[in-house]
Amino acid sequence: MRILHTSDWHIGRTFHGVDLLADQEFALSAIAEIVAVEKVDVVVVAGDVYDRSIPGADAVLACNRGLERIRAAGAVIVATPGNHDSAARLGAGAAFAAAGGLHLRTRVDELAEPVLLADGSGTVAFYGLPFLEPDVARRALGVPEARSHVEILTAAMARVREDLAGRPAGTRSVVLAHAFVVGGEASESERSISAGGVETVPASVFGGVDYVALGHLHTPQTLGERIRYSGSPLPYSFGERSHRKAVWVVDLDADGAVAVRRMDLPAVRGLSQVIGTLDELLADPQFADAENDYVSAVLTDERRPVDPMRRLKERFPFAVHMEWRRPGGNPELRYSERVRGRSDGEVTRSFLSDVRGEPTAAELRLVEQALAQAVSEKETAR
Repeated sequence: MRILHTSDWHIGRTFHGVDLLADQEFALSAIAEIVAVEKVDVVVVAGDVYDRSIPGADAVLACNRGLERIRAAGAVIVATPGNHDSAARLGAGAAFAAAGGLHLRTRVDELAEPVLLADGSGTVAFYGLPFLEPDVARRALGVPEARSHVEILTAAMARVREDLAGRPAGTRSVVLAHAFVVGGEASESERSISAGGVETVPASVFGGVDYVALGHLHTPQTLGERIRYSGSPLPYSFGERSHRKAVWVVDLDADGAVAVRRMDLPAVRGLSQVIGTLDELLADPQFADAENDYVSAVLTDERRPVDPMRRLKERFPFAVHMEWRRPGGNPELRYSERVRGRSDGEVTRSFLSDVRGEPTAAELRLVEQALAQAVSEKETAR
């Protein structure tokens, strides 16, 4: 059986306020094309199908179109929720969806009830472990004393192995799970899943199955031949600008052995960080390659420029983030030390310099007048 391992679609996510739905649909179309070319039998989505527990209508429509393309390309789909999804909402209508080839495994009390799919060599059991928040899942799993993700996932996998042991000899197995497994490398766009206890779990928790399709971390990673993260189909932070997004094509043979290939996804739009004065960024040819990327600009002007983002967009129409770093930075002193022995006027002038550049003489006169008036009003009140 040929399986395509994906995760962390985060449909509906924005990037510094920019709508990514068109980019996400492009990425899902690329996945559907891989399904068709590689003749994939099953696509698994290991959590975070949506970016929010209550996705917007446009996000739901975009996701549905992506699922339809994948299904039309010839693959059955098995998906489970992550920490961003609402399990109840994602699983609504699951029985009807299954009839059309979309299997949504969202309920804790059903995690040991696999999706059974057959190929020429027999049956493969797909177990979908929804994101298991310890405070919520421990009673459903019969371990009320559990507080950590390790304890919860240990209990969940015990149920999976018990079910698998009762199935006919030769039944192969795949587990989908959304978790932070020891050895995985996080990036800045993942939301912590530590609520309710220690979040990391050892890979050994997932022993006894043929392949573990992990979600939550956004970079493709191999923790072992049989346990991997596929990562997200798009970069969702500038910290991921050097990442190449991908999916795993997993061939599961009759004996449960796996052969895994990485398939890179096309980059929808690049991410670039540019650093320099505003005039340099607008004119220097070295930044030409970033003109069609999502851009994070670091301005190094001595004074904060006026309306810098509008001007940046003249050259970089997809600029989404800007910060001003004054050359040399600011003295790393405690505030009390910085103002000790200084007059009100000096403190105010320093503040203005820190936040917007050296004030003009006219601005300083206005500050002096305001301070004088404040002192006068205070004396009058006495």
